[in-house]
Formats: sequence, structure tokens, C-alpha cells
Amino acid sequence: MWVLSASASGCRWLGAAGSLAIAVGGYAAGTLPVREPWGIWAPRGSGTAVAAAVLAYLGLTLLVAAWWRYGRLLADGVRDRALVTLAWWTAPLMLAPPLYSADVYSYIAQGAMVLEGHDVYGAGPSVLGPDDLGADAADSVGGHWTDTPAPYGPVFLVLAQAVVKLTGGEIVPAVLGMRLIALVALALIVWAVRGLGGGPGALWLGALNPLLLIHVVGGMHNDGLMIGLMLSGVVLAVRGRWVLGSVLVGLAMMIKSPAAVALLFIGVTVARGHGLRGVAKGLVLPGAVAGAVAAGATLLAGTGFGWLRTQSVAGTIHTALSLTSDIGLGIGLLVADDPDPVKDVVRKLGLVAALAVIAALAWRAYRGRVDPVLGLGLSLVALVVLSPMVQPWYLLWGTVVVAAVAWRSRVGQLLVVLSAALVYETAPSGRTPWYGFVVAGVVLLLGFLWMRRESWARAAEAEEAGRESRAAGAVP
Repeated sequence: MWVLSASASGCRWLGAAGSLAIAVGGYAAGTLPVREPWGIWAPRGSGTAVAAAVLAYLGLTLLVAAWWRYGRLLADGVRDRALVTLAWWTAPLMLAPPLYSADVYSYIAQGAMVLEGHDVYGAGPSVLGPDDLGADAADSVGGHWTDTPAPYGPVFLVLAQAVVKLTGGEIVPAVLGMRLIALVALALIVWAVRGLGGGPGALWLGALNPLLLIHVVGGMHNDGLMIGLMLSGVVLAVRGRWVLGSVLVGLAMMIKSPAAVALLFIGVTVARGHGLRGVAKGLVLPGAVAGAVAAGATLLAGTGFGWLRTQSVAGTIHTALSLTSDIGLGIGLLVADDPDPVKDVVRKLGLVAALAVIAALAWRAYRGRVDPVLGLGLSLVALVVLSPMVQPWYLLWGTVVVAAVAWRSRVGQLLVVLSAALVYETAPSGRTPWYGFVVAGVVLLLGFLWMRRESWARAAEAEEAGRESRAAGAVP
């Protein structure tokens, strides 16, 4: 394997083989629907499922190894066509069943609910009857999400509704339709990263990232579309077209609400160098434009403004990756009979801390001490770290943004390590087994040792110093 990954083309082959193994394993070990009339994604026997899961884990490890080696080659100055590599690594996942999450079934069911006249912000997919559109998807929705109202904005619901309408709610075509949307999201991410001046290295961390490939392409999470629209809006704002950029961020907010953080940093780009008048303009106008887009999209979609009250739905669920939830639960168990009130307080304090970090980064960006795009990326990372509910793919919110402008920084290197570890937290079936956390911990430890031994930040500083020295020597 090491010989194969010694070159960029070898990494391309190795990653493609890993991606193919994930896809093939997914046909028996993926997040398969409860009922699928075509028999393509039908559940197999337990022995076959275990063998397929082992194949998928092996493929994932090959993909991570190829990605890491490919990044080291790019960091060392090797030139290669990152978009070709991205195509090779993405192609095997195109026709795979849902992988690492059952969320796509919720998306399809919610689109069907809109078509069937149900209030997606007042009920969950369980309201769909056996003869309704999307019934097979509704039956395949995971656990607590069956009765959970949609936390997504109307723009995404319109897209899900269109997929269900075009496919008649048939589960295989509907899933593949949602994957097409995920590929559009990937294309937007690539365009935006390149639009911010990111080269192959930025695409490596932002688009070829295995965490993105398995959860945006494989799992079809709508976070990819949110990121693509948000970052595209930032590109336009940086180029001086902040009104159109705010429109795109408004659309991103109508996918998932965390995109709203980008408005603050668009405001910073508008305000810098224009005194108090610029500050007032930056604080008010991008938000006003995005707010108008959100209101217009809601009225045109006809789904109502219920999304305003369902934004906190996901926060009621305890996930092991949420530090504030874990700390709050631990303190609550120590000091109270009922730990939930204590946990709730700690969660709220975490959000307050996140807002403080975001405000500080925005201030530093305004004063010119940090790049506004980098400030946005760091803000989104802080928001994820301090959120009451965290899923592995949430890390992509900030990772893609940081990748565009600082992929070879110390923060970028840390995000590499976290991405490589978090891919193991979730099994292809969508479950979170204990051994996933063990493997993730081992990868995290190895990654930290790598960071200590090989600091990209120090290497980049040395290269910059060398360039300056050579330039000074060339001056007569």
C-alpha cells in the first residue's frame, strides 16, 4: 500500500479502491431501507452484512490513508490535478445506497409530507400512511426522528418535494435524486474554494476530505448544500458583490440556520475602511437582505414560518460528541437528582461562549488582525465545539471555510486530524458502535503525534523566510 501511495497517481488509485470498497460494502452493510420493492438494497443475512461491514471499514481506511498521503505530497509541493482525484474518489459512491446515516429518508419523507398536505413543522414522518407518497422512506427513518418535526428551512423542503414529485416517492430513485443534490453541493464547494484562491491543497482539505465524501456524497446530508451556498455567497461578497452574496447566504440559511454566521463576516467586509457609517451598513444591510430572502422563500414555498420554532429541535437530543452536553450531564449527576436542568444550563452557557468567540473573531477581522474568511471558518468550528448537539459531519461547516484560505496552517492541520478520526465514529449502517469511538481515539492520538513531529505551520514559515531571503539576495 505504501508503494502504491508513494505518488499522487498512486494515491488516486488507492483512494478510488477504498471508495469502491465502501460502496460495495454498503450494499449489505449500509443504511438500507426497511422496505424496498426493487430488491436492489434489500437486507442480506447477518454473515454477509458483517463481511460487508469489514469491507467498508477496510475501504474507509484505504481512503483515509490515500487522502493523508496525498495531502502530504501537496504540502511538499507536488503538483497534481485535485479535481481528477476528486472525480475518481466520488464516482464509486454515486449509485451506492445511503451510507453512514438514515437522514436521507427523513428528507424524502418530509418532501412527501409537503406534497400530501401535512405540516412538516408540526409533525414527523410517522404521519404518512402506507398508501401515501414516501411511505417506504418514512418507515426507514431512524429512531427518534420518526416523530420529530423538520428543523430545515423551506428551500430545502422545496428541493425534497421536487425529488419526491419527480420520482413518485419510489425510494431508490428518490435517494439517487437526493444524491444529485449532494453532487450539486459538492460542485458549489469546489467553485467557492477555488474562487477564494484555494489551490489543490485547499481542495484536498475542503472537498476531497473523507468526512465530506462519506457524509455529503454517501450520506447526502444537507449540510453540504448549506456550506456550498454559504461559501459561494462569501466569495461574491469578497469580490464586492455583497448584496448577491447575502442573497446566497439567505438561501443557505433556508437549508440550515448556522449559515447565518456568514452574514456577520460579510458585514465586516462591507464595513472595513468606511468608519461608523460602514459599521452601521455592515451590521444591518447583509442581514436585511438575507432576512428578505428568507421571508420571500418561506412565502413562495407555502410551508409556513414554522421553521422558526423548530430550530432547537435537534438540541434536545444528546450526542456523545457534544462537550457541553457531556460536561453538563456529568456535573448534573454529581450535584442533583435530576441532571437535566444542570445539563440545560451548561448547554446554554456553551452557546453564550460560542457567541462571544464569534463576536471576538468578527472584531479582530474588522481591525484587520485576521482574514474575515478565516474568522468565519474559526467561528463555525467554535460553534460546533460548543453546540448542544454535534454530529461528525458538523465539523465540515468550518473545515471547508478554513481550507479555502488556510489549509496549511496549524488549525488546518488540526482539522485534518479531527476529520480523519471522526470518519470512524459512525458505522456504514448509521449506528454509532463503541468500537467506532475506540478507533477514532487511536486515530486522534496518532494524528496528534504527527502534528507534533511535522508542523505544517513551521514548515510554511520556513518556506516564507526562505523566499524572503532569496528575494533580498537578488536585490542589487
